[in-house]
Amino acid sequence: MTFKETKEFLDEKAIFYEQPKFIESDPVQIPHLFSKKEDQEISGFLTATIAWGNRKSILNNAHRLMNLLEMAPYDFIMNHSQKDLTTLAPFVHRTFNSTDLLTFIANLHHIYSTYPDLESVFLPYRNDINLHQAIHQFKKEFFTPPHLKRTEKHVSDPLKNSAAKRIYMFLRWMVRQPDKGVDLGIWKKIPASILSCPLDVHSGNTARKLNILHRKQNDLKAVNELDKVLRKMDKNDPVKYDFSLFGLGVFEKF
Repeated sequence: MTFKETKEFLDEKAIFYEQPKFIESDPVQIPHLFSKKEDQEISGFLTATIAWGNRKSILNNAHRLMNLLEMAPYDFIMNHSQKDLTTLAPFVHRTFNSTDLLTFIANLHHIYSTYPDLESVFLPYRNDINLHQAIHQFKKEFFTPPHLKRTEKHVSDPLKNSAAKRIYMFLRWMVRQPDKGVDLGIWKKIPASILSCPLDVHSGNTARKLNILHRKQNDLKAVNELDKVLRKMDKNDPVKYDFSLFGLGVFEKF
């Protein structure tokens, strides 16, 4: 296909997949359970953190985690007692265990005690090109409190050449407009134009088959390569094509 044909094809698929029924099988359904901004941020961040592996398992464990946080994640994080924390002991999702979860609870308490919201941690470091540096600085701030080194692996760092798929997915949820009923769009100071595609095995393979990504590894270099193409297709909202690439890969086995 020519570039124009590929763009038209992906535009059609973006419209097809970005609609409310997409939520039924996607982790974005978790922050949609809440109406309070802080609850949406926290539930989205925690869900994105465990969003790898079997999709059914991700959803089951994300719902379980919200129940452990008494369906009020912000209130739990800011006002929990030591006894409350003991209820989190059974939680595990793959390599993310209760020790990691307790660290995330403590670190989120630090964030919300220092900043008005999660968006404010990213803002000082954003530029007009991407959020790579902002994510790097967010990770540094997030892990300011004492913690086990092992837990750091659960927040990816683009400046270490990671594709950082899960945190870019979280940022898509927070930043992109909610007019299609999927993303939440609760962050108003970061433009969708500087978001990067949450590159995973499905979107990566689809992009390579469409000849808009040539790098074989799913790393930061691949993210940057794909970003350049997607921004030529839509400079204001390049990450809408995540729906196309992911949907084609997962639902159509493209």
